[in-house]
Amino acid sequence: MTRRSLLIAAMTSIAITVARSGHELPVYPSYYPHEIEIATVASERAADLLRDGKMHAYVGGTPRFAGASPETISAVESHGSFVIVRVNPVSQLAKDEASICALTRAVIREIGGKAGELILHPYPVTPFHGDFLNHVDLAAAAKARLLGNPTDATGAIVGELKVKTVGALARSLVRAEWQAGEFDWDVAINQVSADDLVASASVALNGWLGPRWVRTGWFAAYRLLVDAIVDPARRRRIEADAERLRAGDYDGAVERINLERDLVGALVGGCRKTVAGYTLKREYFNSEFSAGIENVAYDAHEGFNSPMFIRTVKLKDFPWNGWLALGVDGRAQAAWNPIAGFTDPFGRLMWSALGDPAAVPSPYDENWVFNRISDVASKPRR
Repeated sequence: MTRRSLLIAAMTSIAITVARSGHELPVYPSYYPHEIEIATVASERAADLLRDGKMHAYVGGTPRFAGASPETISAVESHGSFVIVRVNPVSQLAKDEASICALTRAVIREIGGKAGELILHPYPVTPFHGDFLNHVDLAAAAKARLLGNPTDATGAIVGELKVKTVGALARSLVRAEWQAGEFDWDVAINQVSADDLVASASVALNGWLGPRWVRTGWFAAYRLLVDAIVDPARRRRIEADAERLRAGDYDGAVERINLERDLVGALVGGCRKTVAGYTLKREYFNSEFSAGIENVAYDAHEGFNSPMFIRTVKLKDFPWNGWLALGVDGRAQAAWNPIAGFTDPFGRLMWSALGDPAAVPSPYDENWVFNRISDVASKPRR
């Protein structure tokens, strides 16, 4: 077994319930390929392998097609990254809370007017989070607060701004005269991967995945923004609310929702660190008939790199199993063990194929769905 390519005998034996009259059962627990190949593939090669039918899906990266992608290649979209605006606390322009908010508004208004990958959404709970509907009014209020009045004091500081950008997207959003070096900057713009944010807080152990709150919008907001809270009283309140949510210390759904809203509201109340918006991630797969795949489910935050993808994808050439070839962008780097390893994209995908948890994350919200078992009401014997 090499770190570059892994062949997994996912189903070496299957226990089938007895079926009468010599027929197999008509329903199978999942379309699980009996052999899965996971290989690290550079983006330059991924396009050719997908087009030629030698790879079924490319996980986590963007293949480089020469021109438009072929009709036999399809794509899915998931949450790509958060775009973060952070004010330098030692900047000469950051004199007080009002000036800090003026700096943040100036930058968000600037990048919000640029067409491109950024979807302007100055609130940490996004439409990709299952609890977003509980925050719609707060998201609208945050957008109005940061973008509402174009005649405020932001105009006076525009010409003086020095912005540090991390990554190609951030550089494309900021005018050339604002670009700053590594140390002498007023505001920084960078991206935080939604996939990494979920994965870095997840635990997979002995068939258990969790914690249960890892995919919620309030937890994403907490992970992204809590380090910028400098007021001790406000920080204590935030930590107390987060602990109550983790412990389930609330009486019913109404109190839980109000607690989540209060927590996120406290996190976005300042301007030292702000979510300006988010980007989309596109992952490609071969949908050709009959060499491609179908029945493709993917995760709202992790895309193809999720247990749900492995447990639903079906090869068109086979009724329920077959040989699935996947490519991953990036070499395996993490330790290969179920306690402290499998934390990089390659390892997480491999563990999704090897592991068999009782429940897996629902692909479109923060809930969980059963794997190989059903939640049914028992009926008394007649």
